[in-house]
Amino acid sequence: MPAQYPFCAVVGSDDMTLALTLVAIDPLIGGVLVRGEKGTAKTTTVRGLAEVLPLVRTYAGDRFSVDPDDSLAVCPDGPIDASTPVVERPVRLVELPVGASDDRVTGSLKLDAALRDGVVAFEPGLLARAHRGLLYVDEVNLLPDHLVDLLLDAAATGRVSVERDGVSVEHASRFVLIGTMNPEEGELRPQLLDRFGLTVEVAAPRDPALRVEVVRRRLAFDADPEGFATRWAGEQDVLRARLAAARRLVPDVVLDDETLTTIAEVCAAFDVDGLRADLVTARTAVAHAGWQGRTHVTREDVRVAARLALPHRRRRNPFDEPGLDEDRLDDLLGNDDLDPGPDGPDDGPGGPGGGPPDDAPQDGRSRDTHDSHAGESPAPDNAPQPAVAGSVASAGEPARARLLVVRGTGEGQAGRRSRARTPQGRVVGQQRGAPVASRLHLPGTITAAAPHQRSRGGLTEGRGLVFAPGDLRRAETVGRESNLVLLCVDASGSMAARRRMEQVKTAVLALLLDAYRRRDKVALVTFRQRTADVALPPTGSVEVASRRLADLPAGGRTPLAEGLERSAEVLRREALRDPSRRPLLVVVTDGRATFGPDALGRAHRAAAHLAASGVQSVVVDCETGRFRLGLAAQLAASLQAEHVPLGEVTADGLTSVVHAATAPREGVA
Repeated sequence: MPAQYPFCAVVGSDDMTLALTLVAIDPLIGGVLVRGEKGTAKTTTVRGLAEVLPLVRTYAGDRFSVDPDDSLAVCPDGPIDASTPVVERPVRLVELPVGASDDRVTGSLKLDAALRDGVVAFEPGLLARAHRGLLYVDEVNLLPDHLVDLLLDAAATGRVSVERDGVSVEHASRFVLIGTMNPEEGELRPQLLDRFGLTVEVAAPRDPALRVEVVRRRLAFDADPEGFATRWAGEQDVLRARLAAARRLVPDVVLDDETLTTIAEVCAAFDVDGLRADLVTARTAVAHAGWQGRTHVTREDVRVAARLALPHRRRRNPFDEPGLDEDRLDDLLGNDDLDPGPDGPDDGPGGPGGGPPDDAPQDGRSRDTHDSHAGESPAPDNAPQPAVAGSVASAGEPARARLLVVRGTGEGQAGRRSRARTPQGRVVGQQRGAPVASRLHLPGTITAAAPHQRSRGGLTEGRGLVFAPGDLRRAETVGRESNLVLLCVDASGSMAARRRMEQVKTAVLALLLDAYRRRDKVALVTFRQRTADVALPPTGSVEVASRRLADLPAGGRTPLAEGLERSAEVLRREALRDPSRRPLLVVVTDGRATFGPDALGRAHRAAAHLAASGVQSVVVDCETGRFRLGLAAQLAASLQAEHVPLGEVTADGLTSVVHAATAPREGVA
């Protein structure tokens, strides 16, 4: 097995290593979510953690890692013989791929046993393998909803129940859940976010000396992995022993009523939902005290715990960025009890596991937080005002968008939006062939094999059903997919009344909020002056979207053709990247085209090209005034799109239009 980068050799990620250390001391804290940009050693650090954890006692050959010291534990394979030896093995780090099927995660029918011997046997999944270990999900924010549901159920109950394909099995599955993610690629579902006990933000260090040390160590490891690991073996042993000692000390740590009250006051002051924050903060403070070798929780322990346990629990909607005002936290905790307590000096959360000995100590610095402009209310504006070219209108508070579905049945990525054939969902039929990503259709397989049993010698004494490869049937399932909603918005002078642009932005934010809930992608193309710009590439990250929209300018001439052409380019590129995701184009315009020669003719030719490509479209007519030219209706005809007159683009109006255009028609599957 190749050498793993030593946990103690990680530089410049003190919060991450500390959080992982604390959940290793007390797994009941509930896991760690690591948020950060690419290239910040998130995966390297997580993989290194398993090597410094104490060994696990289990029965030899046990597929479900039953604890020999738990008299109530039951093995699904049946009673374990008293003569079965007890062995010690390293803690498992089980990696859950984002594209895994639910059968791979929870377990499924063992096909070879069923086909060869006619026996219904259970093949354990990743959740069984992760029992009493670490379950790691890289890019956890990209995890499909069906896997998120499985993780939520296992994390909440500590057990996995499988009732499928003639299999009925229940087994324990208690694990430390560790997830890493890049926020720019989309956010995490609130239900799963709450299941992570701690969260940390990581970024590449800005100190040149620290960056040099990171590169120096990585180059040394790549050149000689075994030699590098050997040089750090002593520090790894020290950390391993300290972790074991902290685990033994935790039951003796005193958490008095005064400290519990302080924790409750802090959680209440930061207005977190529920009581899980209080419980996690308390457990983390106890674990930190044990890590420092103390049997008494101090306010510094509470401070460290609050910094790690509360930031992700303060979010009220996806436009809110995680974070904690550490100055306010210090005010709440006060400075009258920052001494280490009766057990001796506090050496801080650094040291082994919190950063190698030669690293700079953790300084408890606060992170920069950025105020989102997404919820900023528009300035008072009693009458529509023509916007100056390049002026910026703010978005209002987004309303909840109505359900958006694309007509027909697609085959896109699993989501919560439109009807689609997906590997998971409701079984509606069967198809011939071995299941690869989809599940086995057991009744259909048995039915196909039954007529051939006499000729195959099946169902005789000592033999069950005899199957052939041609008997296999896979289940045809229908669920929900995610879609791409591309808004092409006229931000020129003809559309640039400030009030109108505020409502366009508010509507886009409402669609983004709905896309976040339903796992969609949303993109935004704007056109003004001489060009069309991709203000928001296809994304599911509402944080990035809200920041882009906040600075969207308006005014100038109307390059309508360029807007449609840029929209076609975005859809073409996205189709190459993700051909199964069905798009909907929403063009918000009054139909005017004022830039370039034959501006209107070029716009209609671009529209006809989009129509020929089969893109489903809607034109929202924003023309106002007593005398109207009807240009948007003509554009809709060229696009073969539905034309919806809308004098003023309100959030409710725009989202209603999208819903009406995409709702299933009567008689259409």
